[in-house]
Amino acid sequence: MRETKLNTTLLLADDDPDDRLLVKDALEESHLAADLRSVEDGEELMDYLHHRGRYTEPNTSPQPDLILLDLKMPRKSGHQALEEIKATPELRCIPIVVLTTSKAEEDVARAYASGANSFIVKPTSFGALIEAMKTLGGYWFELITLPPDRIGR
Repeated sequence: MRETKLNTTLLLADDDPDDRLLVKDALEESHLAADLRSVEDGEELMDYLHHRGRYTEPNTSPQPDLILLDLKMPRKSGHQALEEIKATPELRCIPIVVLTTSKAEEDVARAYASGANSFIVKPTSFGALIEAMKTLGGYWFELITLPPDRIGR
């Protein structure tokens, strides 16, 4: 397996501050060498991706190599953000992993129909979350080949 590139950027979109902290801690525990950035809802996610508002500086808001997306968020849901990202030519190649508490079949079906690359139900224990992050990192950053750098990177 190849080593995770040091400038791998992972963008987490989740409205729950505790979940954001748990994912950050789980990534650290799993030794995934990624630069984790986070946003709190779908509107902020789109601002980040389009470099609007407080995200205008590309050096402090790099395009992500992978997005971890919660579905249940205020202002703009994960479903709405996913559909918008996949409808935007300069963003549609960014892989998106849905990471949510929902187990509803309609959420799974809608996420994949909208272009999600994977769907993970949030583990209920920290140990299981660490294992999920190890698996996620191994697959997305070591095993497969991601799309080439996008314009502006």
